[in-house]
Amino acid sequence: MIGLDTNVLLRYLLQDDEVQGEKAARAIGQAAARKETLFISVVVLCKAVWVLESGYGYRKADIVGVLDELFETGGFEIEQRDLVRLALDDYRANKADFADCWIGRTNEAHHCRHTMTFDRTLNTVETFRVL
Repeated sequence: MIGLDTNVLLRYLLQDDEVQGEKAARAIGQAAARKETLFISVVVLCKAVWVLESGYGYRKADIVGVLDELFETGGFEIEQRDLVRLALDDYRANKADFADCWIGRTNEAHHCRHTMTFDRTLNTVETFRVL
């Protein structure tokens, strides 16, 4: 198994830098040809979502589409896949950002009744309680 850093994943997805995009695509293609799994950590996903939003101006619907594609693409192992899927569902359905949705679902998985926050944008996310 080979882990992917955020910059390699983004270059592969975006192909916005000709040289790095080609290198990323070649390396990922070679791993796939060897049937070697590529690991994507939750931190990488959170950073990728942040970069897509803030750096590239992607809309939430587009980001959800990108993440859905990653889930459907063979050869990628996503850390805590089932929990990430729940966080993605929360992200899709609410105004919250992806990292917050991940925090809420992680805390829930650790048997927290809810996560306390001052962030009012999380008032519709079931895993949070706004103070």
